[in-house]
Amino acid sequence: MSEVLDLAIELIGRPSVTPDDAGCQALIAERLQRAGFTCEHMRHGDVDNLWATHGSGGPVLVLLGHTDVVPPGPRDAWASDPFEPEVRDGVLYGRGAADMKGSVAAFVVALERFVAMHPGHEGTVALLLTSDEEGDAIDGVRRVAEVFRERGQRIDWCITGEPSSKRTLGDLLRVGRRGSLSARLAVRGLQGHVAYPESARNPVHQALPALAELSSRRWDEGYDSFPPTSLQVTDVHAGNGANNVIPGELQVLFNLRFNPHWQAARLEAECESLLSAHGLDYAIHWHRSGEPFHTPEGRLRETARHVLAEFAGQAPEESTGGGTSDARFIAPLGAQCIEVGPVNASIHKVDEHVAVSDLERLPDLYLGLVERLLSSGATRP
Repeated sequence: MSEVLDLAIELIGRPSVTPDDAGCQALIAERLQRAGFTCEHMRHGDVDNLWATHGSGGPVLVLLGHTDVVPPGPRDAWASDPFEPEVRDGVLYGRGAADMKGSVAAFVVALERFVAMHPGHEGTVALLLTSDEEGDAIDGVRRVAEVFRERGQRIDWCITGEPSSKRTLGDLLRVGRRGSLSARLAVRGLQGHVAYPESARNPVHQALPALAELSSRRWDEGYDSFPPTSLQVTDVHAGNGANNVIPGELQVLFNLRFNPHWQAARLEAECESLLSAHGLDYAIHWHRSGEPFHTPEGRLRETARHVLAEFAGQAPEESTGGGTSDARFIAPLGAQCIEVGPVNASIHKVDEHVAVSDLERLPDLYLGLVERLLSSGATRP
């Protein structure tokens, strides 16, 4: 077996369901320390974070990943145990194979090779890992970014190893992500008998026009390579199951995926203004998962486009689609961020997998990016 396959298998074999790292970062830190990296373990609450650096000064290039995985679901639905990785017909199966222990293993191997080949490289190359990407993302990279901000830690470029490819390795380059804003809305009414509506106040009837206006609103026309901002109602609940009782409260969940036209605070204010204009008696709780980010044309995108074209045989699609990633916490530090990783078709699914041939090429992909950015004579940002 290859070096990267060996390490991926060892990582997948550790059941690191969020926020349990299950010793993945200790294993990685030991390897990187042997390669000359300085490693700092940054534990916050139940979450492990690893910050490993080599070199000094700028530019600073960070490889960003996570060691936690989502729960496997019913184990008897898997063809093999999700935490006992298996290679079958040239494919590696196991929870985290694609999202994203394969990329983490490739990061480590690429970094070991890079510092061995370029011990006096320009600037700083770093690896940042967390065990809190798949969960609430409170004590992971979000908290580490706060520490970095206090320290004045510079980050110029960030490459996230999330599984971004669609059909073949390197066919997509993610150059930004939409922001995500979630709301829990409670519209208060007055419970009563359906036969006496004059003695009650139905929150469902009161809220429907406002919800219709929220969901049908055209928030913007898009931004650069971003689609228009979208609001989706995800859950509506009222009443106690009886068909003769007017409910006293309506509970609604909705989410906005928004482009750089907006900041979360402005969207919150717009939504609350609309709800108030409809005369609703309501309470709303907001959760800001992250602001949008976008990496403009520059050395990072140019370099990634060139490297990925070599791997895919053609220029990659450059996209801002998908959900969220931890890059949303690094971008506000002033970093340009991209995402490059394996095919994402099986992530979070039963029998998650990655092609061994893709996994074995990943270290060369990441090594190519790091070399072009930090080898002697690389242009500073």
